[in-house]
Amino acid sequence: MAAAEAAVLSSSLETDTASVPETAGTAAATAATPPVSAAAAAVAAAARTRSEARGSKAALATKLLSLSGVFAVHKPKGPTSAELLNRLKEKLLAEAGMPSPEWTKRKKQTLKIGHGGTLDSAARGVLVVGIGRGTKMLTSMLSGSKRYIAIGELGKATDTLDSTGKVTEEKPYDKITQEDIEGILQKFTGNIMQVPPLYSALKKDGQRLSTLMKRGEAVEAKPARPVTVYSLSLQKFQPPFFTLDVECGGGFYIRSLVSDIGKELSSCANVLELTRTKQGPFTLEEHALPEDKWTIDDIAQSLEHCSSLLPAELALKKSKPEESNEQVLSCEYITLDETKGEDAIIKTC
Repeated sequence: MAAAEAAVLSSSLETDTASVPETAGTAAATAATPPVSAAAAAVAAAARTRSEARGSKAALATKLLSLSGVFAVHKPKGPTSAELLNRLKEKLLAEAGMPSPEWTKRKKQTLKIGHGGTLDSAARGVLVVGIGRGTKMLTSMLSGSKRYIAIGELGKATDTLDSTGKVTEEKPYDKITQEDIEGILQKFTGNIMQVPPLYSALKKDGQRLSTLMKRGEAVEAKPARPVTVYSLSLQKFQPPFFTLDVECGGGFYIRSLVSDIGKELSSCANVLELTRTKQGPFTLEEHALPEDKWTIDDIAQSLEHCSSLLPAELALKKSKPEESNEQVLSCEYITLDETKGEDAIIKTC
């Protein structure tokens, strides 16, 4: 019986196998159907993903265009303030999926971004940034108080008044004591007169003095002008280096201060390191966003937090998002030089 059943099963299998050629077309069509369906599903899924991505980018772009106010970033040593602003802009554009700058030149300007108070490329610290209507507040940031930690080097003078320049003079400093330095700081506190450095953002005939100097052109020093030093103290002295904590008003140059201190000590000096620890209400530790926080969401949160730091007369009302038909972004850089009443507006994209 078992043998008979086995024979029947065998026969059945043989019959099925033999019948395959007769139904090959049908079987092939049936086998081909799943891949076609899978491909269609993959195409549909990809389309949904692209649609969702576009929707997400559109939402980010709308949020970016709605940002308005003042916040702070942490500028490292190396880039100029303008270069850092450009880096910030590129990160925001990339995150929002905005078109290339070349394309946006033809479109309506919808966003402004700028910084208030230039930091030298060799300096680091707080850089205040205005975005949207916040760019109108940058002048107040420029004229407000700032705080710096500066490390000076005795015995060497340079053409730029800092370590990036060419040494122009060397004098002994071995007789200088901590008491000597502390004893002269009062002369540089309060309302004083200061001659700006030749390598600066101040202008002659529409061009920066630093640009003219780099070209080798003869440049005359600007006349001394009134500046304010709110506080000045010696933090450390390890000859030839001395560390100062300075709080000053707008238009003040730390490089000139350090140079003048060296001269007052019958020697010379230049700035070795410079860090801006505070500008207006913004501090380096609490408010300055590091580069990994240069995102639309992080900046939005910072704007919300920083709005409470500003005086009532400067506080901005929450701005309405731009019209939804604005598809592109064009930028205006407003670079305010570290001088009273002098600002350069650079429109780029």
